[in-house]
Amino acid sequence: MIDLLIELEFVRRTFAVGAMLAVAIPLIGVVMVNRRTSMMSDALSHTSLAGVALGLIAGFNPVTGAIITAVLGAYLIEIIRHKWPQYGDMATAVTLSAGLGTAVLLSDLAPSGRSFESYLFGSITAVTMFDQNATAVVFVLVVIMSIMFYGSQLDIAVDPTLARLSGTNVYLVNWAFTTLAAVTVAMSAKVVGALLVVSLMVLPVATALIVCRSYRSAMIVSVALGVLYMMTGLTISYTVDVRPGGTIVMSAVAGLLIAFIGRKLWPADRKVDKAVADVLTAA
Repeated sequence: MIDLLIELEFVRRTFAVGAMLAVAIPLIGVVMVNRRTSMMSDALSHTSLAGVALGLIAGFNPVTGAIITAVLGAYLIEIIRHKWPQYGDMATAVTLSAGLGTAVLLSDLAPSGRSFESYLFGSITAVTMFDQNATAVVFVLVVIMSIMFYGSQLDIAVDPTLARLSGTNVYLVNWAFTTLAAVTVAMSAKVVGALLVVSLMVLPVATALIVCRSYRSAMIVSVALGVLYMMTGLTISYTVDVRPGGTIVMSAVAGLLIAFIGRKLWPADRKVDKAVADVLTAA
């Protein structure tokens, strides 16, 4: 099986792209969860589908269209959230509805319904060399930004107001990660599926928060779990011949349930919690 995976070029590309996304998505997910904007990724994933359909209709790369519409949707949400803070949730819901409605209308005009469907639930055979190269660029940007703004994100997670008073450019950091979130969501559509990418952005972080007691350990464990879920899901997808998005997400759901049950069966105190987090971080 391993030799066969190595021999098939499209499988190698899919696993390479999956590995990079498995690191980038949880890194973005940690930021989104701490900002309490995790559902924004759901809105962006649905909005990106409008760009996919537009690309299929107009004849340009659907991933490019997905990136453009996702970024525009992200900026729209951020503008509304900053101008009318009390309507933040409504901004996300409106953007999600508008993006999904546009995608449904445009999908009927797309030349190939099969191509559009691959962006909904992911496809192990649809990843191209362009996708691999573009994902590599996004992967590098996400990792560099996560390292550069680690302290700023930690401050913002504790208290955005205190972070601003301490000299952190909260506005710049939030907009930078909002842009990266939009691009990462759009790039994930082919492998994970636009309808399911939000699960991989939230579930590893949720699992990490069950066993971790620090921002650093939660970030590291989220990435480790993201890689585990992605590789497990892709392997099952190729072996059983099913959509990769579903297998990846169900692997993440299984991991979350195991962590939750383990915490209920062994309700450790804070010292043990710290020890578990240290072990997982070291692993």
